[in-house]
Amino acid sequence: MINRIRSIRKQKGLTLAEVAERCSPPTTAQTIGRLETGMRNLSLDWMNRIAAALEVESGLLVKEEAAEAPKMVARLTERGAEALSKPEEAVLPTELDSSAPLLCLTVETAQGEYRTGDQIWMRQLTPKEAKTAINRDVLLPRSGGRFAFGRMIDRQGTLIGLLPPGAGQRQIVIDRPAWVAVATMLVRKL
Repeated sequence: MINRIRSIRKQKGLTLAEVAERCSPPTTAQTIGRLETGMRNLSLDWMNRIAAALEVESGLLVKEEAAEAPKMVARLTERGAEALSKPEEAVLPTELDSSAPLLCLTVETAQGEYRTGDQIWMRQLTPKEAKTAINRDVLLPRSGGRFAFGRMIDRQGTLIGLLPPGAGQRQIVIDRPAWVAVATMLVRKL
């Protein structure tokens, strides 16, 4: 088994010291570095501690040697596509944030910036966490098994205001939704 600690840590923008500090109990950056490189054995206890510090599922930290992982090979800059000095393992954003359930909304009719065939992947939040979704696209449950989708533009008490993505549509106000799902990733076929 190969561990993916370094790939996940880098994609989350964390230093060795930050991961070490987030561990419970805290440890040293040197210890995290040794676990990343395989100089120290990654026990189940360490896997759980580091996974909690990185806020991912512990199983995401290891992969089978036979499995070929997706690679980041280039970056797009103002000068065009540039090769990375060394290919890096690519970890899907949906795997990096495993704190809440994933939902998917499929676009059948183009609306606003969304095209037919798009998939909008969303993370389900509690109503208390909804304030973090202001000015983001969200999906809300409505009565009778229906849903409302749009840009969350307002939150006052238990009321949440949405602006639908289509031109000329009126604001929708939902009172006390059971949850809020915030858009985190758009998948569009080329």
